[in-house]
Amino acid sequence: MHKNLTDGEQQPPPENETEEDNKKETAESPPHSLDNISHDIDQFLVANENNEGVSIEIPDCVEKFLDRVAENLAKCETEGKAKWEEILVKDPWLLESVNRISKLKKILTTTHHDENERSNSISNRIGVIQQKAMSFLEEDFRLLIEDSRIPTNLKPAAQKEGESKDQIQQEESDPNFPGYTDEVIACMSKIAGTMLNGGYESEICQVYIMARRTAFEEIQRQLGLERVSIDDMVQKVQWEILARDMIPAWTNTFRQCAGVYFPGEKKLAKAVFSSHPSVAEGLFNSISCGVVIPLLNFAEGAAMTKRAGEKLFKLLDMYETLRDVIPKLDGLFPEESSEELKTEINVAKTRLGESVISIFCDLENQIKSEPAKNPVPGGAVHPLTRYIMNYLNIAGDYTETLDQVFKDNSKIERADSTSRSDHDPNEALSPFAAQVIRIMELLETSLDGKAKLYKDVALSNFFMMNNGRYILQKIKASNEMSELLGATWCRKKSSELRNYHKTYQRETWNRVLTCLSHEGLSVNGKVQKPVLKERFKSFNSMFDDIHKTQSSWVVKDEQLQSELRVSISAVVIPAYRAFVGRFSQNLDAGRQTEKYIKYQPEDIETYIDELFEGKQPHEKENKRKGKHNF
Repeated sequence: MHKNLTDGEQQPPPENETEEDNKKETAESPPHSLDNISHDIDQFLVANENNEGVSIEIPDCVEKFLDRVAENLAKCETEGKAKWEEILVKDPWLLESVNRISKLKKILTTTHHDENERSNSISNRIGVIQQKAMSFLEEDFRLLIEDSRIPTNLKPAAQKEGESKDQIQQEESDPNFPGYTDEVIACMSKIAGTMLNGGYESEICQVYIMARRTAFEEIQRQLGLERVSIDDMVQKVQWEILARDMIPAWTNTFRQCAGVYFPGEKKLAKAVFSSHPSVAEGLFNSISCGVVIPLLNFAEGAAMTKRAGEKLFKLLDMYETLRDVIPKLDGLFPEESSEELKTEINVAKTRLGESVISIFCDLENQIKSEPAKNPVPGGAVHPLTRYIMNYLNIAGDYTETLDQVFKDNSKIERADSTSRSDHDPNEALSPFAAQVIRIMELLETSLDGKAKLYKDVALSNFFMMNNGRYILQKIKASNEMSELLGATWCRKKSSELRNYHKTYQRETWNRVLTCLSHEGLSVNGKVQKPVLKERFKSFNSMFDDIHKTQSSWVVKDEQLQSELRVSISAVVIPAYRAFVGRFSQNLDAGRQTEKYIKYQPEDIETYIDELFEGKQPHEKENKRKGKHNF
């Protein structure tokens, strides 16, 4: 450690001693104390601080002062470096001595004095001792800034359900940042001021920058963010790792840097370099840029990875982070530096936005290129429909952000832009809404092509109704998407569904009703039994066929399934009940009734309730049911 190395006071020599005896006594007696000599040096400095260009004589106390400082420094070298706690108490002599040496050097540089061997020797000694003393101060500063910092203890942030990003940051931010007591900061400030005044700016700044960058690297590491090059991100790092670990860590780190760490870092730099504000500002800018630029490189690397639909939402998280960070830079940096940094951030944000636009273009192409080869069994909801709607529903959580992304890229006109004629011109159409409507139109066109794969017109309309219902329910389930597309779009889609339903029912169950027609059954008030028997046979055959076919048709939406069954029952059962009630007595009781009246109205209702589950009816059940007499 650097001890407070001062010696005892010396008594003045007796008056009757000769000059020669005085010199001899001085050589043999202990040296003057550093405190006494420092007092003489201070008087010399005060007397000559404004004597620039004036001739002066270098007093003997200068050499004695240099001797004492050199001796103390030599002892420090043999004793080794101090602990940072000891520096606060036991090194004031070093700071004071270095300040005096720096002032001596300035005076000897700016004044005239005898150019002789003695003065040259003194000047050289001042330079050597100053350099050695500054190296001790540099080491003291390094110990303070590295070893006295309270270590961070952070965990990577993991968002819990219902938690906002701001809540996560508040929980995970280091409450001790930047991690120095006021006493340590005051000591570092004295050392920094002394070294700066002595012309050792590059040395003190280098130590400061290295220590603070190391501190930020520790923070990033604890938050789960590894430094990775753009090339490695694009070529080597798996997207699953980026999405699961690295991008959330990046988002958390960037937000905390702008909201917590940079303000704290600026405050620290201003406190440590309080005597030199411009140096503090430059150091803060350098350290902050050293943190931000790799973070921006990470964002650009993520934007450059191979495009895929599942990447959209992570890229949007990053886009939002950059967008939200920009306003927080105001007041942190000088205007010029702030504008430069904002420009860099906006460039990275633009790259992410372009990648988002490209993903939506790929989504459009995916819909267009989806092959219409094999129909989905049972007219069920097509996998493409499920994928697109679930994708858009998640995208709805980013509506405001996507609006901004598409607005920023609105100048790029696409040659394949489709018409918006079906949208109410009185309703405002946001940029993202236009994109969603475009996707809806492409999906509708794709589904139309797939519906044509069904040879059965009823099943074709059933398929369109099934998929359209799924689309509408997904839109209505999302407040964002429902608001985005508007009431006009939803009404239009509902109208389309009703038309599909009507066509399906007309092509199937309405044909069944023709078998229950009363026309042609009576001639001159008498029921024609052969015609009646044929009507019952036709009904039984047609109902069996429809039931067998539509039992394998699939409706997963329970509400739609129930609505279809209710609507079919409402059409068929009253008509069948009335027909049987009016004409069953015209058949002979017994075998004839059993042969032609295969189903009771209650049986019809039971069979209708089995429809749309995607299962073939059991033959045993067909034989067991419906054989009842009136």
